Amino acid sequence: MARVRTGVRAVSAVLAAVVGATLAGCSSTGGKRAEERAAKSAHGRAAVDTPRWTIAMVTHSGDGDSFWDIVRSGAEQAAVKDNIKFLYAHSDEGQQQSEQVQSYIDQKVDGLIVTLAKPDAMKAVVAKARKAGIPVITVNSGSAESKEFGALSHIGQDETIAGEAVGDELTKRGRKKALCVLHEQGNVGHEQRCDGARKTFKGKLENLYVEGTNMPDVLSAIEAKLQSGDYDAVVTLGAPFADTAVKAKKQAGSDAEINTFDLSKQVAQGLADGDLGFAVDQQPYLQGYQAVDLLWLYKYNADVLGGGQPVLTGPQIVTKDEADELAEYADRGTR
Repeated sequence: MARVRTGVRAVSAVLAAVVGATLAGCSSTGGKRAEERAAKSAHGRAAVDTPRWTIAMVTHSGDGDSFWDIVRSGAEQAAVKDNIKFLYAHSDEGQQQSEQVQSYIDQKVDGLIVTLAKPDAMKAVVAKARKAGIPVITVNSGSAESKEFGALSHIGQDETIAGEAVGDELTKRGRKKALCVLHEQGNVGHEQRCDGARKTFKGKLENLYVEGTNMPDVLSAIEAKLQSGDYDAVVTLGAPFADTAVKAKKQAGSDAEINTFDLSKQVAQGLADGDLGFAVDQQPYLQGYQAVDLLWLYKYNADVLGGGQPVLTGPQIVTKDEADELAEYADRGTR
């Protein structure tokens, strides 16, 4: 399978086009009115005059996960533009996430955005939302289950395809033995990433399960592995763990290349400094922004995007070559 890659400038252009097209699509007079509405949005006012619907997002994020801050930021900015009251809750425990969704159903919200990292815990409550007449969009995790559960669309990256892109990149870089660090047990998307990488990587890839809420444990586990084996690459599945892997590499005296899924300001700097080889960007800002925007479009105009297929926001392999441009976006909290 060919490696999936697009240019940073192209992706930025797509994001701009999505925002611009949405605004222009609400206008009967073309670009001028779209510009006026965009200006209003920039000042914290809605760009539309539709009813003030309430949309809630419930994710599987743990506390302090910067990735989800970016998703939330995109959702909140789309909510301003679309005259939406936006609510947010999160839990890395499947049962608690389900209970949070139920609480929003009880509040009779107008739309729901959920993640399906632990689909078994979410299936019943998503069905309850549908029964209550609440449209649901899934983001980030659960592309395989989204349609089955009755969601309008899924927005994110296909985790298997993303993993395959990583395997191709590791092979291209001449790596022979790699670790795939899974920081959240039970997350089906994480398993799919590592399985995808294993499928296309010409070398050997091993899974390493760690407790992601205990960063000292993550550090010691990676360090011990690097000391005990001839690994020449490490792949972490979230930006906060990339820096920890770099520290583990130094403490172990290893020459392994550290790579990661997801971007952050720290990851962009790590790419620029050469501490990281590559990162896999799934554009979390776009996931949050598009989810709110698509629910607004469904409420306003019965529009559904994707034609029954996931709306992909990644993967995009990024390296040191793109680091400076990415750092600018990461610094403002949108990449």
